[in-house]
Amino acid sequence: MGILRRNLTAYGFLCAALFCFTVFAWYPMVREFVLSFQKTDLINPPTWVGLDNFKAAVADPAFGEAWLNTVEFTLLALLCGYAVPFVVALVLNELRHARAYLRFVVYLPVMLPPIVAVLLFRWFYDPGPGLFNQVLDFFHLPPLAWLDSSSTALISLVLVSTWMNMGSATLIYLAALQNIPPELYEAAELDGAGILKRIRHVTIPQTRLILLLMLMLQIVATMQVFIEPYMLTGGGPENATVSVAYLMYQFAFSQMNYGQAGALGMMLMFALLLFAAFQLRTTREDRA
Repeated sequence: MGILRRNLTAYGFLCAALFCFTVFAWYPMVREFVLSFQKTDLINPPTWVGLDNFKAAVADPAFGEAWLNTVEFTLLALLCGYAVPFVVALVLNELRHARAYLRFVVYLPVMLPPIVAVLLFRWFYDPGPGLFNQVLDFFHLPPLAWLDSSSTALISLVLVSTWMNMGSATLIYLAALQNIPPELYEAAELDGAGILKRIRHVTIPQTRLILLLMLMLQIVATMQVFIEPYMLTGGGPENATVSVAYLMYQFAFSQMNYGQAGALGMMLMFALLLFAAFQLRTTREDRA
């Protein structure tokens, strides 16, 4: 009883967190799982249809495109959203002046509501007075149809996502870099290692676990991309930016087929669980 009383406050906070997770995370996942085997309009009693929702989701013409677009978006986001924050963190870690101000500048996009950031980039991408085409015009380059061309629409969404989310990753990397013992860098310098060799042989090995963790979080987050295609392109042009999450939205709120949307959501969750399990196992083997 003594231990229970001493930790009563901690248990109270834990119960509040468990309640929030139960209501807003675990219950929706369980409800989605049940819904994926039902046909319902959320008004009349549901009917069980077995795997029909999964078969219908796979047979949808946009199913394959949605998965290909999502995987391509994830790979492009890894090139930008995974590498760029690490490079920015390396630069910030080497600075001696204005470091706090620059950390604030880098983190500022994270503090903006996602809708505000997306609407800001909608103006940047505007084919007429948009900022990006104005910059191209300044350098006497032809304008681009950023969101209206299937060749540039997806990478345009990647740029938006990178700008919106790089602040958090940069600060996490910066914290990891500042925990590296300076003696390691001093020893590397004495051995004649330049900056690139110090990064390769000291920085990356010392932050390897953080890099692996951020890789997993990056892939899990980008595979669920929704706001960018929903607000900027509507899945177009010619389904070039339809993501799995956006197709789920279409099933549920355009076609009113909630069971089919739930089935697609279960497929996405299962794919992410498999990847997370593989990543965690690989990380555990590396630590062992």
